Amino acid sequence: MERPVDKLELRREIRSARRAIPESERRAASTAIRENLLDRPWVQMAGLVACYWSAEDEPSTHGLVFALWKHGATVILPVLRPDDDLDWAVYDGPDTLAPGRLGIMEPIDTRRGVDTIRTAALVVVPALAVDRTTGVRLGRGGGSYDRALARVGPNVPVVALLHEGELIDGVPAEPHDRPVGFAALPSGIVRIG
Repeated sequence: MERPVDKLELRREIRSARRAIPESERRAASTAIRENLLDRPWVQMAGLVACYWSAEDEPSTHGLVFALWKHGATVILPVLRPDDDLDWAVYDGPDTLAPGRLGIMEPIDTRRGVDTIRTAALVVVPALAVDRTTGVRLGRGGGSYDRALARVGPNVPVVALLHEGELIDGVPAEPHDRPVGFAALPSGIVRIG
């Protein structure tokens, strides 16, 4: 009998694979993801976008956030609260960010509250992997995004940004896990389900 996939082991495997991606390949992949997203009318028309400021080995969102902002969208980024839930604040250009509690850049704007994500027309989230059938995303394990996604309406596009090979079968699911509707990869945007 095959052993079920363990979330911790899967996280370790994906993080290891991400560290092995050359920096030039990471930059090219992030550019491709950004362009794939910006080509979509539902991204172009989103007035309020909830996104995140990428760190470490994640596909970079820096260019995406800047492009959305320059094209007139209001972009909100998460601010990690002491209880590990996500508050939200408006991004107003590269000079409006400062390191947060865990060293990840956060907006210095007024905190808008955890429910602000309810008003977003598009939600872009980080993931280590996404199940190609169910849309279950594998996060870093803190549960912050699952709590935030529980507040997002059913008709709002939720997109996880991934490196190639991270849209997989068999991502373990728990009752609190919230699925995404799309995976954005360098090769294109995949609708889940």
